[in-house]
Amino acid sequence: MQMDQALDFLYRREAGQDEHQDTGGTGESQLTIPEWLHRVRTLFPQQTVQVLERHALDRYQLTELLTDPEILERMEPNQALLETILSLRPQMTGPVLAVARRIAAKVAEELTRKMEMDIKRSLLGRLRRDISSPVPSMRNLDMQKTIRRNLKHYDPEHQRLVLEKVYFSGRVKRFNNWRIVMAVDESGSMADAVIHSAIMAGIFSRMPMVDIKLVIFDTQVVDLSDRASDPVETLMSVQLGGGTNIAGAMDYCQSLIVNPHRTIMILVSDLCEGGPIANLYKVCNDILESGAKLVALTALDRNANPMYNRTVAAALAGMGAFVGALTPEQLGDYIGQMMQ
Repeated sequence: MQMDQALDFLYRREAGQDEHQDTGGTGESQLTIPEWLHRVRTLFPQQTVQVLERHALDRYQLTELLTDPEILERMEPNQALLETILSLRPQMTGPVLAVARRIAAKVAEELTRKMEMDIKRSLLGRLRRDISSPVPSMRNLDMQKTIRRNLKHYDPEHQRLVLEKVYFSGRVKRFNNWRIVMAVDESGSMADAVIHSAIMAGIFSRMPMVDIKLVIFDTQVVDLSDRASDPVETLMSVQLGGGTNIAGAMDYCQSLIVNPHRTIMILVSDLCEGGPIANLYKVCNDILESGAKLVALTALDRNANPMYNRTVAAALAGMGAFVGALTPEQLGDYIGQMMQ
């Protein structure tokens, strides 16, 4: 049904129908252009998406987002709109591009605000059970201490424990340097992951114990390490779409390893390799044998919805890599555990 709605949104123009109707109804609300673009990228194969987007922009003149900065200004800054901007950015120029950059900055700032506290807590400190924290957080809840200290308030008549005070564990900071190398697939299906990877790299770059290297790739490899601290610059450098050469990207990332035992290699990809799969397996095995840790993330967004090549995922897991779909917060926890 969603596929039909997405196609109808575009191709009803073939019959001269307007997508906006004056009559009421009980159906779903009408799609906006950013929502439509997000939906077709989710529902259809990449080649089909390219055809649909080309028809939308050329055949049916849905060019508002490319030509009218006022239209773009009136849209709600959110992740769906940012994904649309990233997919259309190579065609944006002048005032429209300036508005697009401002929208990217607003969305990046909001995502950073939501993610940064949890990720810093995961990476900057380990739990200390011997000291208490005045900051209440479920992540730091010291359940054993809370029960032990409140046993004197046990109500035998009602068989319940009354918690007069809840205790939370403190954390201690650590500043042992680690290098994190993030290799991010910028193929068309990876828009969510690209956005969250840029935010994660920006957060990592501000941590004293992390040296972050950021690489994006399709069939070519681009090192954005000098822009990792600025998610907006990173995002506006991305060109979604194209082929995929994961092995080439991982080969380049291997050259960035200085101290293997303090290096975490994070591959963010759907693992759909465009080149010989043997090349990918070889370079990943070499990375693991060097002593570096390899993490293959099949998703990096708020929902962690995985879409990936399961055969490749199983092969990498068999070599000793961690393979899974994690939210940014879960990735922060996982990296924190590895660093401990």
